[in-house]
Amino acid sequence: MKILSIGNSFSQDAHRWLYDICKSAGKEIYNANLYIGGCTLYNHWNKFLSNEAAYEYQIKGETVKMISLKEALSAEKWDIVTFQQASGHSGRYDTYEPFLSDLYREVRLACQNAKFYFHRTWAYETDFESEAFAFYNNDQHYMYEAICDASKKAAESLKLQIIPSGDVIQYLRDNTNEFDCKNGGLSLCRDGFHLSYIYGRFAAALTWYCTLFGGKAADIDFVPKLEGETTDERLINIIKNAVDTVIEGK
Repeated sequence: MKILSIGNSFSQDAHRWLYDICKSAGKEIYNANLYIGGCTLYNHWNKFLSNEAAYEYQIKGETVKMISLKEALSAEKWDIVTFQQASGHSGRYDTYEPFLSDLYREVRLACQNAKFYFHRTWAYETDFESEAFAFYNNDQHYMYEAICDASKKAAESLKLQIIPSGDVIQYLRDNTNEFDCKNGGLSLCRDGFHLSYIYGRFAAALTWYCTLFGGKAADIDFVPKLEGETTDERLINIIKNAVDTVIEGK
């Protein structure tokens, strides 16, 4: 399966462990992320029009070359293409259109055999400070609900399936002591908005795997590890349970 994400650093987070998870489950994938930091749907559409080689073409998290969106669309016979909004705009539907519809129209023409998904991203951590978060009253739950509303409207208008990464992250924050950052648990973000390198990224990637392949998170044996850090497998199992709970509830 060949997967292309038209994204930014949040799709970069989601892709980090995706190949490894799929490989452990016996699924062969080629996953590419088109990266421009903080890229909005407005900017994606304008990069399409300009045909500028402005994207880092990332394979398994590593930048291979700079590429234009049009070149990337024709680089492979993509089975799946994903879209997403930049995090600060993700709960503001007025920032989605007409750029998402325009982009979807052209991508669909270029990738006629692909399936199309919208990546629902996550709200910021409770203690994060930024102008973007202030738009949501510095309220994580308010931002999360706004993201859900905007992404649902966008997905329904174009008949896109949602990858519910943001739902899984919020479920872990609200339903586990271990990831309740506000009350002393671990944050699933490393800097208030990007996902933590092990647990946050694993949660997003596992959500992608289960959404795209229909598998059970509980059946995945892969455990993410980074040099110099210890992975707590009890926390990995909590994440697996959350992914299965969220996806089964959809």
